[in-house]
Amino acid sequence: MKKVIKHIPLSIKILIAMLLGIAYGLIAINTGLVEFTDNWIAPFGTIFIKLLKLIAIPLILVSLIKGVSDLRNTASLSKMGLRTIILYLITTVIAITIGLSLAYTIKPGNYFPKERQESLYEKYSESISEGQIMVQSSKNDSPIKFLVDIVPENIFFATTNNTMMLQVIFFAILFGLAIISLPRDKTKSVRKVVDSLNDIVLKIIEIIMKFAPYGVFALLASVITDVAGDNPADSAALFGALGMYALVVILGLLSIGAIIYPIFASLLSKLSYFKFLKGIFPAQLLAFSTSSSAATLPLTKKCVDENLGVEDEVSSFVLPIGATINMDGTSLYQAVAAVFIAQVFGIDLSFSDMLTIVLTATLASIGSAAVPGTGMIMLLIVLASVNIPAEGLALIFAIDRPLDMLRTSINVTGDSLIAVIINKFVSKQKKL
Repeated sequence: MKKVIKHIPLSIKILIAMLLGIAYGLIAINTGLVEFTDNWIAPFGTIFIKLLKLIAIPLILVSLIKGVSDLRNTASLSKMGLRTIILYLITTVIAITIGLSLAYTIKPGNYFPKERQESLYEKYSESISEGQIMVQSSKNDSPIKFLVDIVPENIFFATTNNTMMLQVIFFAILFGLAIISLPRDKTKSVRKVVDSLNDIVLKIIEIIMKFAPYGVFALLASVITDVAGDNPADSAALFGALGMYALVVILGLLSIGAIIYPIFASLLSKLSYFKFLKGIFPAQLLAFSTSSSAATLPLTKKCVDENLGVEDEVSSFVLPIGATINMDGTSLYQAVAAVFIAQVFGIDLSFSDMLTIVLTATLASIGSAAVPGTGMIMLLIVLASVNIPAEGLALIFAIDRPLDMLRTSINVTGDSLIAVIINKFVSKQKKL
């Protein structure tokens, strides 16, 4: 029996854990086990998230240094980096445009019951106030402050905070660039250390992933009980009211995953989209469970390397950057949410407002941390850019976590696809 369980693929184990977690959550809210779940089940999900965050920074730092240092020269780095960023920006702008188009066509804000606005605001006012303070503190910043924030003044401080991944990426690229700029005999010992550290990090990831099904079960169970609380009827009424908004977001995410990405895969990678999805399925499931591109990064890299044949030097460079700046799902959600809240408050957005949303959401996605919940904070910046009341955030707070899980899956899918495309370019260059 143990041998059978051992040979079950990780993706199947995670899927089973997800289903069991959802089933348990539904049982818990109907049998008075919510408090028990919060005290004895949810902490294991928290532990799993912490383990994934624990290895996120070491993985990005070591794998990116290795990826850059393994390149033949600085010209290879510049070509790969330029193509990667251009593709990331293109998919992000497309995602935002799709979100705006669907929101203006379906008009989900017209379906929201006015009587629920005040109660929702009271329930989530504390979280909203915290976000407003963060936005207010950066209100007078330069439009290109995100460029300033990329450069760390203390790399040791940056590596102690998962929200500073762009700074870690900057240092890793700079470190790797210095390695390939020096004669190989002078960097031989450093390369060996980096290679050994990379192997150690991958082994730690392998150990952590053995606990993934248990962590996923706990996460899903706690999400269900957090949303529903002790009164399933009230929760059902709330989700019924927000159903149209959620439908627009889901339609947008499906448009990206089922239309835009297949087009990119067909035109730029010549890879079967079905084969691509099959290869990254475990990473998609984990992204759905954790709502964190950064936490999913170790498994994403494992999937694209082993299942899709992406070279280590490509995945080590493209994926860490993508986990930080490529947020297609999050960008689409921000566009839909901004229009939805504007419609609820009866605010008419002009064409210039829409362009502002596109630009702000793009920059916000570049500067957002790849951890759960950051999308809500970034949304406040988008709302402020077109003078939409920040209080409107309370209208969508209750349903954000399930949608966060879906959009994170799209984020990870987009990162993986770009890695496959860049790998195709790199392979062609090597043949020339």
